Amino acid sequence: MTQIDDTRGLDYHESLLWEKARSDTPGVDLPTPENKPLRTGQNARAEIGLPQISEPQAVRHFVRLSTKNYSIDHGFFPLGSCTMKHNPRLNEKMARLPGFAHLHPLQPMETTQGALALMCELQRWLGELTGLPGVCLTPAAGAHGELAGIMTIRAAHLHKGHHHKTVILVPDSAHGTNPATAAMCGYTIRTIPTRETGRVTLSAFKEALGDGYDVAGMMVTNPNTCGLFEKDIREISDLLHKAGGYFYGDGANFNALVGKIRPSDLGVDVMHINLHKTFSTPHGGGGPGSGPICCTPELAPYMPTPIVIKDQNTYRLEQAGERPTSCGQLKGFHGQFGMHVRALSYMMSHGKDGLKRVSEDAVIHANYILSQLQDDYHVPYAGPCMHECLLTDKIQKEKGVTTLDIAKTLIEYGMHPMTVYFPLVVQGAMLIEPTETESQAELDRFIHVMKMVAQDVTAGRTDTLHTYPVSAPRRRLDEVKAAKEPNLRWKVS
Repeated sequence: MTQIDDTRGLDYHESLLWEKARSDTPGVDLPTPENKPLRTGQNARAEIGLPQISEPQAVRHFVRLSTKNYSIDHGFFPLGSCTMKHNPRLNEKMARLPGFAHLHPLQPMETTQGALALMCELQRWLGELTGLPGVCLTPAAGAHGELAGIMTIRAAHLHKGHHHKTVILVPDSAHGTNPATAAMCGYTIRTIPTRETGRVTLSAFKEALGDGYDVAGMMVTNPNTCGLFEKDIREISDLLHKAGGYFYGDGANFNALVGKIRPSDLGVDVMHINLHKTFSTPHGGGGPGSGPICCTPELAPYMPTPIVIKDQNTYRLEQAGERPTSCGQLKGFHGQFGMHVRALSYMMSHGKDGLKRVSEDAVIHANYILSQLQDDYHVPYAGPCMHECLLTDKIQKEKGVTTLDIAKTLIEYGMHPMTVYFPLVVQGAMLIEPTETESQAELDRFIHVMKMVAQDVTAGRTDTLHTYPVSAPRRRLDEVKAAKEPNLRWKVS
């Protein structure tokens, strides 16, 4: 008897392609050619094990899977610009223009003047918004931008003969890529504790800096990963510069500042910007990303190559050896061009005043959520937040309900969970970043579910919270077992 999938209505239980395979229904049925060598000169390929299915089976399989993807187009996504920020369709329309979409990076530059002009204009916008006029668009994502920034700092120190500068200062609340990047560039990491404030205090910085002799620079995200603005950052950057160090600004949270303040005014010497976060296109699901760096005129000679240069009315890519102090070339071509198109479309459609409004709305939304939930959940750091607010499960955990339970309950109510258990300096963290495009009605719906969870915990109705989700296509996994004993291979029975 044919097995019937566990399907209810149109909520498909989709099996694997190998379970659908039948040797008598391949998508292509051609006789095997005899006595004909491969034109490539290679040996014949052995059976590669692809499932034998028809074209309709393949199309339906992947379309059904696509309906299970939760995205910003489905509903509220409280990971915000970290992963899923609304991407205006105008951006996609511009990126699909044939003159952009069909370009090849090896075309002669005289045939790509429009694309180079776009990149040059994007460099100008980024330089203006950050106050850092040296701009390189090459880095392919945020961590790649970090690498470019620290390589730029290292090249500057080596050019000046500062071989004793071997330490990078990093707060304990930083993204994990910060210390990893510094270590990849050969630096020793010295941690700045944030302690009870969630911020880098002047006293903690002075202790980490010491006499500054061996400090090459520091890496600080502002607003930081706790969603807080670093209040002492101007004094801290002045002390760092006095000691001969450079300030690397992690631009992951630039969404809270763009149009409001220029990072250069805070003392930043070089920073990366996640175009895929601050300037729209989401990078959830693996890409694409783009992480250009911006730097001061002092550091610009040491940036990676190439940059786009305008000579009178002609645009060109910088030639090899044209800037001998450069830290080198980071990748084969010239950055994620499709992201450049989307980012500039976003900037130009908003204008400087619109980008400022974006930041204001993002900060207002996060503070609205914080104000509505601060009596129901533990708030680790007092005062207003920036574009993301931080809560913990401290109150609920006393009755056995954890951050994981709260996240799974959100799934039951059709919402993607917020960032959980990060930053690591806060136990049971729930980092909520709503972004600027959500309506008050959508924010209120999220707040309602969060309050309902808190009320159930207070009333002792906790049993169901440990079982959610029950309406999703897949139930809760034993995540500890899955991590310790992953099943990474499918075997056809």
